[in-house]
Amino acid sequence: MRHITTVRTGIILALSAMVGGCAETDTNDAGTMNADYQEELQMQLLDAKPGDVITVPEGVFSFDRSLSLTVDGVTIRGAGMEKSVLTFKNQVAGAEGLLVTASDFTIENLAIEDTKGDALKINEGNNIVIRGIRTEWTGGPSTENGAYGIYPVQTTNVLMEDNVAIGASDAGIYVGQSRNVIVRRNRAEFNVAGIEIENTIDADVYENVAVNNTGGILVFNMPNLTQEGFNTRVFGNEVYENNTENFGHAGTPVASVPAGTGVIVNSNDHVEIFNNNIRDNETANIIISSVYSTNYASADMGDAYDPFPEGIYIYGNTLSGGGDSPDGLELKALKLATVGIGGNFPDVLWDGFYNTDKFPDGQVPENARICINNGDAGILNVDAPNEYKNPSTDLTPHKCDLPKLPAIVLETAK
Repeated sequence: MRHITTVRTGIILALSAMVGGCAETDTNDAGTMNADYQEELQMQLLDAKPGDVITVPEGVFSFDRSLSLTVDGVTIRGAGMEKSVLTFKNQVAGAEGLLVTASDFTIENLAIEDTKGDALKINEGNNIVIRGIRTEWTGGPSTENGAYGIYPVQTTNVLMEDNVAIGASDAGIYVGQSRNVIVRRNRAEFNVAGIEIENTIDADVYENVAVNNTGGILVFNMPNLTQEGFNTRVFGNEVYENNTENFGHAGTPVASVPAGTGVIVNSNDHVEIFNNNIRDNETANIIISSVYSTNYASADMGDAYDPFPEGIYIYGNTLSGGGDSPDGLELKALKLATVGIGGNFPDVLWDGFYNTDKFPDGQVPENARICINNGDAGILNVDAPNEYKNPSTDLTPHKCDLPKLPAIVLETAK
């Protein structure tokens, strides 16, 4: 990964030099790495008016501090994610590469590299389009990389399509505490979490590629946030070989994600996982878990927070390989005890937590169950509430079907 990135960046720099000339002598032509463009772009962002289109020319442009936009109705457009490159390798000020606090915003066809913190953050906006953006930390996976690549939070009506995210120490492509979201045709690689949907209501995640992350696609519900998430469809994705060692910061939610996880649902409700190709994820192709199996469960999560995953429906996926080399001593011991040295975990691992206060007899109603109707796919209930003492591969409680969720419809996605 490090070698590939270096070669690609070298090609971009060489082409930039041929197209734009020498950076020291030509400060106006596209294709240079002049410092003046930092001031020019920041002034365009500060002076922007609704309806403006800010064009980022072809070239590699260096920035040492964050950019920001606060005006509604603006489009930022580059010449392509390999042609218009904003590099923050020498950043000394600011927490992001670009911070947007605005609505009716579109950004497309450019790259943001090597930011000190998050690459692209969009906060509290409506009608957001993020298209053809590449965020990357070019030195490869590192805990010192910024946390998030593409990061809309507390947003509504969000389209994220045809993006690439590489090297984030938390999530490459993330959407949190949002509503009405489509995440499609993106590629996430060498992040801790490839694609993460967190505390979000109504999201479709489809036709993405998640490879070489710690965890491929995550659907999380965390405590002490503005809303709980539910109604997420994960379908038609390629999720494979997500076996990169976890390099997240200790104490963060993603630091508990086992390396070798394909799709993981944690404490979220009404999630459909269907028609995906999920393979060769060394811990498990699919994990269903509660917050109690993570390192961020606490006594002050609040009475309103629901820590249990409910209404999870798994069907029609192509599942193969994986489950042969789980991450962590507890899972390694569990594998040895349940399937032996040469065996594989079933495609679905469930930690076994459910709401015993609500369902004291263990009879969870169908609309709250984990339902698996996926050919010969099996499940392992690891019995985490009882310290893994009685793991079970009984599929009978999970042979059920659930009503299918409706598709997300966005005007910008047509």
